Amino acid sequence: MSYTKQEVLDFVKENDVKFVRLAFCDLLGRQKNISIMAEELPRAFAEGISFDASAIRGLADVSRSDLLLVPEPETLHLLPWRPAQGRVIRFFCQIKYPDYSPYPGDSRGLLQTVTRRLRDLGFSAQIGTECEFYLFKTDQDGYPTKTTHDEGEYMDISPLDRGENVRREICLTLLEMGIKPESSHHEQGPGQNEIDFTYSDPITAADHFLTFKSVVKAIAAQNGLFASFMPKPLEGQPGNGLHVNISVTKNGTNIFGDKEHSSDAESFISGILTYAREMSAFLNPTVNSYKRLGSFKAPLYVSWSHQNRSQLIRIPAAVGDKTRIELRSPDCTVNPYLAFAAVLSAGLAGINQKLRLPLPEDRNLYKAEADSTKHLEKLPTDLEEAVTLAAQSAFLKETLGADLIGLYLDLLREQLELYKRAPDKSEFSERNYFRVF
Repeated sequence: MSYTKQEVLDFVKENDVKFVRLAFCDLLGRQKNISIMAEELPRAFAEGISFDASAIRGLADVSRSDLLLVPEPETLHLLPWRPAQGRVIRFFCQIKYPDYSPYPGDSRGLLQTVTRRLRDLGFSAQIGTECEFYLFKTDQDGYPTKTTHDEGEYMDISPLDRGENVRREICLTLLEMGIKPESSHHEQGPGQNEIDFTYSDPITAADHFLTFKSVVKAIAAQNGLFASFMPKPLEGQPGNGLHVNISVTKNGTNIFGDKEHSSDAESFISGILTYAREMSAFLNPTVNSYKRLGSFKAPLYVSWSHQNRSQLIRIPAAVGDKTRIELRSPDCTVNPYLAFAAVLSAGLAGINQKLRLPLPEDRNLYKAEADSTKHLEKLPTDLEEAVTLAAQSAFLKETLGADLIGLYLDLLREQLELYKRAPDKSEFSERNYFRVF
């Protein structure tokens, strides 16, 4: 539901709201917030709420550290897991300078700019995500262990699947917040789960993805469990992916909807393939991300096909308005605003450049002989390669902005340096990935 400012203020009075969380996303995709009392909400709408941006890595330095959070009324969500008396609501916010000019490091604002570019050319995009996560048991002090919640496998049912009640509670909580899951099931790994979402516009899809992660964490904790979106939390087991389904309409018609691909559809796919390697730092932004790629149905090559789950891009079996492409490389450690902005920009670049689509790879690339895949480009093998490719990318600088790219890649280089210096790589991964994501 979309709210006006006055409707929000009426909602606050009628629903005993006492606390308001003003949320935003840092460059690394981590949701941050400040909580204000409900009485301060009119001031937040009118003037914004100041915060120290220098305390958040990559956002600002101490010489210009004051930024404002301005809540967007249409993003109102009640947090159902918080107390019913003295309720809590949350908004996503615009980030602005004290003079109210837009802050260029606001990744949500960047995605809004990209969607406007699409709209100006007669296109609109819809995005649906498929999100995977593991549930782990906690110890007597509430800290996470590496013992999975169950030993179930793909689409198992109870009692092998012990996560069904947790998934049910997550889905019901999301529905109460006005967010619509489409399906849920046990995934391939022990204790691994997946929840998929219906389509929405890119901004809403990114907002819902961040909300979903916070809901999963909260509901898991209430059930004495720990949820991890880490790309590869367990050696020898499937990783956690974030499959991104994209449909694009031109003048109200789905460009992927015909039996024969339209030229716009082929160029859109080709654009994503062309810039896939350069975008990898935005789709797979951790050292651990690259341990997932190339196994358990996570792609390794820059390729496409119909239905085939060994590809970077597949076109699922669907007809009419449901026809879409599925990008299979991203994982849940992304900043969704940056990831979606990069992918949509790549597709749009493909259309603008009228790129031709290569032939599909209609085979299982996991079992293909090495000689038969020599003609295919590979996705980056590690974060260092991905950062190098992104730093050299004229496409990314032009579409996302050189300043934002520089700030973002500096954070990834810092991560790489810390990882290289860490005497115990497993302990580093547990502290910086497993417990954080």
